[in-house]
Amino acid sequence: MAIRQKTSRKAAATAAAIRRPRARATNGGAHAGDDIGLDALVGHAGYAVRRFQLWIFQDFIRTLATVDIRPTQYSVMTVIGANPGLSQMAVAKRLGIERARLVHLLDSLEERDFVSRIPSATDRRSHALHLTARGKTALGQFKRLAAEHERHVAEKIGKDNRERLLQILACFN
Repeated sequence: MAIRQKTSRKAAATAAAIRRPRARATNGGAHAGDDIGLDALVGHAGYAVRRFQLWIFQDFIRTLATVDIRPTQYSVMTVIGANPGLSQMAVAKRLGIERARLVHLLDSLEERDFVSRIPSATDRRSHALHLTARGKTALGQFKRLAAEHERHVAEKIGKDNRERLLQILACFN
């Protein structure tokens, strides 16, 4: 009971601090909008997840900047690498990407010689997706950098919290 009360008080104090407008800093000490209270947004899981997603994407892009790969490109290459021969439709469906957007993304990966589209042997309207030799090598490098990004996540929220977060979010896969 004492732990629950302590946790509840801490959560209430955190929520109140977030809702409360901060004093406006002078000389550019605060970011634009830091003095704006969030009111009910503090209690919205969607808002918190979106803010975390923004941080995640920014860190991913920053960590993988040297190889110029975006999160969606990485996801597509990872799925193709794990499942050679998948159709564009299967990749789009599995990753929740609009088919038209995936076509554009695959065009860019094909231009970089990371992915190849091979006409399907069973369906003339479809293409089987494969990583090229260059794509396989690049994906290995991308995975090493992505692991560094995951270390940043663990540093930000704690290793145990990262694991718990993955467990919670697994039901959305």
